[in-house]
Amino acid sequence: MRKLLITVVGLLISQVMCAQDYSKQVEKLLKKMTLEEKVGQMTQFTSSSDVTGPTLRDNVEKDVKAGHVGSLFNAVSAEYTRELQQMAVEETRLGIPLLFGYDVIHGFKTIFPIPLAEASSFDLEMIKGAARVAAEEASAAGIHWTFAPMVDVSRDPRWGRVMEGAGEDTYYNSVVAKARVEGFQGDDLSATNTVLACAKHFLAYGAAQGGRDYHTVDMSMQTLHDVYLPPFKACVDAGVETFMTSFNEINGIPSTANPYLFKEILRNQWDFKGMVVTDYTAINELIPHGIADNLQSAGELAVNAGIDMDMEGAVFLNTLVKAVKENKVSEETIDEAVRRILTVKFKLGLFDDPYKYCNAEREEKVTLSADFKRKARLAAQRSIVLLKNENQTLPITLSNTKKIALIGPLAKSRKDVLGGWKAKGSPKNAKSLFEGMKHATAGKAELLYAKGCKLSGEDKSGFEEALEVAKKADVIVLAIGESRVISGEAKSRSDISVPGVQTDLLAHLKQAGKPIVVVLMNGRPLTLEREDELADALLETWHLGTMAGPAIADVIFGAYNPSGKLPMTFPRNVGQIPIFYNVKNTGRPFNPEKPSGYKSTYLDVPNTPLYAFGYGLSYTKFEYSEIKMSSKSTDNEITASVEVKNVGDYDGEEVVQLYVQDVVGRSTRPLKELKGFEKIFLKQGETKTVTFNIKKEDLTYFRWDMSEGVEAGDFNVYIGTSSDNVKRASFTLTEGFEVRKDNPVKSK
Repeated sequence: MRKLLITVVGLLISQVMCAQDYSKQVEKLLKKMTLEEKVGQMTQFTSSSDVTGPTLRDNVEKDVKAGHVGSLFNAVSAEYTRELQQMAVEETRLGIPLLFGYDVIHGFKTIFPIPLAEASSFDLEMIKGAARVAAEEASAAGIHWTFAPMVDVSRDPRWGRVMEGAGEDTYYNSVVAKARVEGFQGDDLSATNTVLACAKHFLAYGAAQGGRDYHTVDMSMQTLHDVYLPPFKACVDAGVETFMTSFNEINGIPSTANPYLFKEILRNQWDFKGMVVTDYTAINELIPHGIADNLQSAGELAVNAGIDMDMEGAVFLNTLVKAVKENKVSEETIDEAVRRILTVKFKLGLFDDPYKYCNAEREEKVTLSADFKRKARLAAQRSIVLLKNENQTLPITLSNTKKIALIGPLAKSRKDVLGGWKAKGSPKNAKSLFEGMKHATAGKAELLYAKGCKLSGEDKSGFEEALEVAKKADVIVLAIGESRVISGEAKSRSDISVPGVQTDLLAHLKQAGKPIVVVLMNGRPLTLEREDELADALLETWHLGTMAGPAIADVIFGAYNPSGKLPMTFPRNVGQIPIFYNVKNTGRPFNPEKPSGYKSTYLDVPNTPLYAFGYGLSYTKFEYSEIKMSSKSTDNEITASVEVKNVGDYDGEEVVQLYVQDVVGRSTRPLKELKGFEKIFLKQGETKTVTFNIKKEDLTYFRWDMSEGVEAGDFNVYIGTSSDNVKRASFTLTEGFEVRKDNPVKSK
């Protein structure tokens, strides 16, 4: 114990000394810099590939040599980044190294499931490990910085970028955010296999009106603080080094010009020391937003709001020197931004060795390694959610199945399984469902194939061929869903049904009279009432990445028992949107036992979703005991326990979920809120006890006056297999807890 204490103290002293050393070196460098060189450090431009918006500049090399660039993104490969770094270090006056960024969202070349799919695993270690692999590969290609994780709470599946996050729940987004930050950044930023993480998009980007990308956000300060801020705070607590602004406005102020977000919350309240970068040309966009009338005023608003780096827009580069000379921006504001940028570069060790990430030999060795592909396959398995399984259609038993029909426009697709934001992932390295099933059935069953239809359009000319193939088989596997290009940034949809005539193909195949397994591939929750009615089994496989095909085959044939749960609610139709599990009651709540009268409900559809948050089946069955509370009341903390038994025919995993309801508060509270979960493995017939500890500080919220705390009173506790399938108990909190009594909106 004494040795451990000495080691820990030594490590802390070392970290403090390193921080002091950075500070001295940064200050020494700042004194040498001209104002123009400082503004250059605050400028980020794109390289020649993977442009994510309108290209404003070319001739990157000229900008680098002129000292006009502090960071580049989309410059990829050890050799290319070495070439650019050499220009910055050897051909500029001060030789300050460049920071190379790239959108490594769910893998670099070994592509893992899209983040929403990974979130379905409810496996934080797996999620952290996926980010670690992404960091290993990206750093080997010269990348220092990823623009991930996206931690926007998203409750509108029409928004295409739901595929980048962890879904609708604040608590779950927070713990997933922490896992991803730790995975990307590792334990030592100066190591060559880590990258800077970037918490994005600050703030409330996922709450855009109508699910339209970039659109307006208008909400109460309570909701902003209770729902949308906590995942970003979790990133700060996890040590994230960078933040990115969001494109949207909040309550009349675009985020990129909002000092309340970046100065008051991020700096003053959370004490964030890292740097803030805009999203792509976000400063330029302050003009069409209508808050700035020219680029100089836009730049002034952004830098005075606390923004450190301008991504691609060249606004800082072209206007800040003039703004300082006109006393509209202080040079100390510029210095503070440059301090943060230089500090990050020192932390990465770039001043010690600017080329440390530029190792072509390491790049060749680690990229698409067998170990990384193995981990990607495991992650894909764990991200699959079983939505329906009538008559135990799945798993397909090859010992008594002679012929399998694989049909659908996604059955042989290698590109679509990669999903949106595929980085440098290539279809040539991906495995399709056809390939996965062909390998699994080799020598055991005959695999028949027909495309049936395209992903979009009204052409049904392939239906009859598909039906003939289906009639020859014992079971049908139908692969349908979204192409990878209709989810992601700027990919909002007003109709989130399965596109084209794919569902008509499913209906047509019913004529074969054979069991049908529908394999869905998509980047968002879809409206699936018709598919749910027609299919015998329904697998939500999302876009699973490089090893999608083998992983789906593993689940179809029972090599892996699906354990995923939905991190977002699936609506019955778009008219229910927004729909999420932790809604509040009304003064006239709907009672399913007394549906008539003036109630808060629809005339044409139930209030309930098609599939609720936390929902997901297994090939086995789990039985829950009643909840045992450690006591009936507490003034501090209490435990809730439940026994879970595997009463089915397979070994399997279950995500045991804890929800809490504050029955009466100073402000109204949701019907239930996720406060914990545990993923457990149970052998057939095995029972385990799962215990959750509930602390009163876990129950705090923002009241109508924006004070934060929780009051004494009654609470309901729910534990179960999904948000709509739980056991219930209760306890009384005898003493409230105040985090802060003042109004954080007005605090200074």
